[in-house]
Amino acid sequence: MMDKSDILIAMRPALFDQLFAEEQQIRLRKMGALTMQPGHDNLDEAQLIQLIGGREIVITSWGTPQFSPAVLAAAESLKLIAHSAGSIKRLLPPPVFADGRRVTHAAEAMAIPVAETTVLLILLCLRRFHQIDRAFKDSGWAAAKALGPSRELEGARIGIIGAGHTGRRVITKLRALDAHVWLYDPYVSERQATDMGVRKVALETLLRECPLVSLQAPSTPETYRMLGAEQFSWLQDGAFFINTARTHPIDEAALLAELQSGRISAALDVFEQEPLPDDSPFRQLENVIISPHMAAVTDQAYKRQGQITTDEVANFLSEGKLRYEVTRDMLDKMA
Repeated sequence: MMDKSDILIAMRPALFDQLFAEEQQIRLRKMGALTMQPGHDNLDEAQLIQLIGGREIVITSWGTPQFSPAVLAAAESLKLIAHSAGSIKRLLPPPVFADGRRVTHAAEAMAIPVAETTVLLILLCLRRFHQIDRAFKDSGWAAAKALGPSRELEGARIGIIGAGHTGRRVITKLRALDAHVWLYDPYVSERQATDMGVRKVALETLLRECPLVSLQAPSTPETYRMLGAEQFSWLQDGAFFINTARTHPIDEAALLAELQSGRISAALDVFEQEPLPDDSPFRQLENVIISPHMAAVTDQAYKRQGQITTDEVANFLSEGKLRYEVTRDMLDKMA
């Protein structure tokens, strides 16, 4: 077991308290000498450079500045970066992985609430209880009844694009509800698809044949605008499109055009411009459910992020192992 390490907490103190329960904070203090960043605002690069010298472990989160060449030059003792959030690509460019530095993250913590939100939105699209509620309150019993029958999830064919952390959890939950899941993911083998209980198909097949499609693909150069006007035209009339991932893989203007035509409907948690402007056309569409990028926002997810991060630091110090390690060769496939 390694001796106690110097650990830098490179995030706002209020955020640290939000993510790390008292139990996890006590554990971290037993593992090393903690240095908290000063002030209540996010660090800038100069401040990070000043603080990082001599630190063996840095715990990062939202708002931590990028590990630029200047930051890495100052981090002569750095052995582990433990990111208490999800995507590390903006924060940690490829040079971070040189000189034996290791990286871990807490993306798995957010996969659970995003998967739950995805299933919730799928059910809302099929059962339309948000519309029923609105009609009932605005116009009464008869108006709500007039919306007619809805559709069931059991036995429905659901297309999932991307089987990463969240996609796999969505698949597990949908299969538990007896939906038929089709998958497009070029990195998943036929054997893996069989093990997951899904049917692996081409993207065009999925879009043409699945009346409900959920995007779970990461933001990578390969996925950039993989869904444009042609791909959205493949969706069936009356199809539903769910996006709780990112807008990087879609042409948002092309999606908006399809939605404005009324041919398809959608449930969207993410947008190219956030916050979504007051005059955004998405806010005016009755066939779109929108939410302000909140799929992952739960009390449990926050605390799970802190627990995973603390566990990873403990694993690293005791055995040199990381359960959620990120390596350089994983970057191209990651969000």
